Amino acid sequence: MPTRRTFLSSVATIPLLSFTVPIAAQSSEPIKVVATFSILGDMVKRIGGEHVDVTTLVGPDGDTHVYRPTPADARAVSEAQIVFVNGLEFEGWLDRLIDAAEFDGVRVVATDGIEPIAFEHGEDDMHDDHDDHDDHDDMHDDHDDHGHDDHHDEDDEDDDHNDHDDHGHDDQDDDDDHDDHDDHAGQDDHDDHHHGAFDPHAWQSLRNAIVYVNNIAAALSEADPANAGTFYGNREAYVEELEALDSEIRDIVAQLPERNRTIVTSHDAFQYFGHDYGLTFIAPQGLSTESEASAQDVARLVEQIREGGIRAVFIENIADHRLLERIAEETGAVIGGTLYPGALSDSDGPAPTYLDMMRHNATTIMQALTQ
Repeated sequence: MPTRRTFLSSVATIPLLSFTVPIAAQSSEPIKVVATFSILGDMVKRIGGEHVDVTTLVGPDGDTHVYRPTPADARAVSEAQIVFVNGLEFEGWLDRLIDAAEFDGVRVVATDGIEPIAFEHGEDDMHDDHDDHDDHDDMHDDHDDHGHDDHHDEDDEDDDHNDHDDHGHDDQDDDDDHDDHDDHAGQDDHDDHHHGAFDPHAWQSLRNAIVYVNNIAAALSEADPANAGTFYGNREAYVEELEALDSEIRDIVAQLPERNRTIVTSHDAFQYFGHDYGLTFIAPQGLSTESEASAQDVARLVEQIREGGIRAVFIENIADHRLLERIAEETGAVIGGTLYPGALSDSDGPAPTYLDMMRHNATTIMQALTQ
């Protein structure tokens, strides 16, 4: 088991970000910010509190891997003072959206300063064949509906994004800023969704989450120095909760017998979690939910489950359940529950906040594998 660490000692010096935000330093208005997905949006709200007005592009239960931005997203980005992103090539559609919105604010990469886990294509023979899946148009026709927090309409759109009135663009029907939105924010090819050399799911480590919130606190304080004390106070309280949850999860994982520490999920999103807590995660899909498992991949996984006596497999809130259900039926493993790899649940679900999500994932794994 990994040695318990005291997080605060490792982050005593918070990085200071050097940039200029085009707003008045002493503004009493909340800072307009955009977060690319629900986990990051939750962190920004925890640090910013009432001093931030947060628009989250990919909301609860939304899949950032295959998301297709809307005209409303371009409008929100164009009006934002800061855009918080995960980085590590997680948001493959982001550069086109930024260009379409003519964003002139500050982009803050929340993963700056972490030590990412390398992902080498082909190093795991479960994923040898996942590099060439470029054309998935038919699989992802309806991703415009993934939540937009409190700021976006959820009306369906056609692929051309021509009807801006449905998204709060009444005053911009023919605005040149969005005439070419099809070419930038709407993704008909999904080339941009393929990840690079590193696993982008860094939030699955609570240690990394502290780096996220350090970057968020520094960025908000630079933008609004008058409220920096509040931001850093919120950061300190949040870090204490993160550390307490890390201790709680270590106690939960300690209950798992060594033979039950290999966990099957839909896609390869839990390597940071496994690294921190001494667990092994395997999946038929690669780093993105868009990658497709070959028949050979599935056969190897079935064999591994049988030979390893793996008792349960876990579905995900953002992935198609059918493949895992078929694997469970073929191997005799049970469906151990639903994990949340990259999106929160809605407010009525088991993972409405980042802390809730991490606790839910740990307890769901423990309950299924200790029965």
